[in-house]
Amino acid sequence: MEQGLFKNVAAFKENPLYEKLINRKSNLYQRQDDIRSEFARDYTRILHSLAFRRLKHKTQVFYNAAGSDHVCTRIEHVAHVESVACTIGQYLGLNTELIKAIAMGHDLGHAPFGHEGEKVISKLSENYLGKPFWHEKNGLRLVDKVELLEDNFRHYKNLDLTYAVRDGIISHCGELDENSIKPREEYIDLETEFTRAGQYEPFTWEGAVVKAADKIAYLGRDIEDALSLGILERGSIKMLQEMAGDESEGAINTGVIMHSMIIDICSNSTPEKGITLSKKGMDKLTRIKKFNYEHIYNNSRLDPFVHYSELVLCELFMALSDVYDRERTFERIHEAETFYPELMKTFGNYLVRYVTLPGARIAIAGYERPECDNEKIYGDLGTEKVFTQAVIDFIAGMTDSFAISTYQELLRY
Repeated sequence: MEQGLFKNVAAFKENPLYEKLINRKSNLYQRQDDIRSEFARDYTRILHSLAFRRLKHKTQVFYNAAGSDHVCTRIEHVAHVESVACTIGQYLGLNTELIKAIAMGHDLGHAPFGHEGEKVISKLSENYLGKPFWHEKNGLRLVDKVELLEDNFRHYKNLDLTYAVRDGIISHCGELDENSIKPREEYIDLETEFTRAGQYEPFTWEGAVVKAADKIAYLGRDIEDALSLGILERGSIKMLQEMAGDESEGAINTGVIMHSMIIDICSNSTPEKGITLSKKGMDKLTRIKKFNYEHIYNNSRLDPFVHYSELVLCELFMALSDVYDRERTFERIHEAETFYPELMKTFGNYLVRYVTLPGARIAIAGYERPECDNEKIYGDLGTEKVFTQAVIDFIAGMTDSFAISTYQELLRY
């Protein structure tokens, strides 16, 4: 193993592409005494965002709104990805500040109820908007247009992250089946040219490492959760022990899987070959992935959760969609608070930040917004399609617990 092999292609100032990597759509406000790099600023902007905080109440694989304290949620998965990616990146000589920022933001676009929730919202989006919903694209939309932060002057603005971090968020999807990840050469418009998940590789080596780390992190932790919850049968546990190999003495857990994969990637990756596993490591990852799908992700014991997710999200979608009434929409939302106070009040306060309706009309309806200098992505709510996009954005940002509590309001007469 040789350290620092990627130092000359890393996203440091010496990289000829550096100015493109740190490019932002708008300039951030500056502090004279700021000591952070551009990527470090992105990391803390994501850390301070409400979207990141909500990850602690979003399902990773196993729904657990009121169960074990030790089942992995989306925010813990993000921490695992950051840990794995930074370990690999530091050894290879890459920019770990960029790696941390991408890892921190890579799953911000996930819907409530994990991938099952994503499937439900995608079906709604296809039916009503004519386009699929996928969490990587939604993550880019969220950091570009939805999530807001208050600046030094008490104005709320879009996050305005660097190109390299935005790219890492939308391009983290994809499997390691080809067993080599190399950055693409094209500097593309991420919003318009990225039309499906996994369409392009990341633009940076740092993004490639996060993409690999994402797979390593979820495969290991999902197994540990399945074991602790008793999802796996005795025969499948024996299969796991055989897959673990001699180096783990039969142990199969997050640490064992992560460690072996990290060492394998560090030992075999070069700028010429890409971020890659050995054949033995790739075979092991493929077997574990196949095992997870057969015995965990497609386990019939998860069926009630799948059905419940669809019921909750579809009912919330219909309740919110029913209040659209062009120029009277905010009045209709306010009226609906009588029956659904938490759902409608929160939705009204969300929506008011992204519209160009006259302030007086909004104030009359009971929704006053702070000083928001962000892009008004819903305009004047002139079409039902625009309003539907607002509903989908709002539901996609929910936590499991908030979706459940507001669904409970729909059951009250």
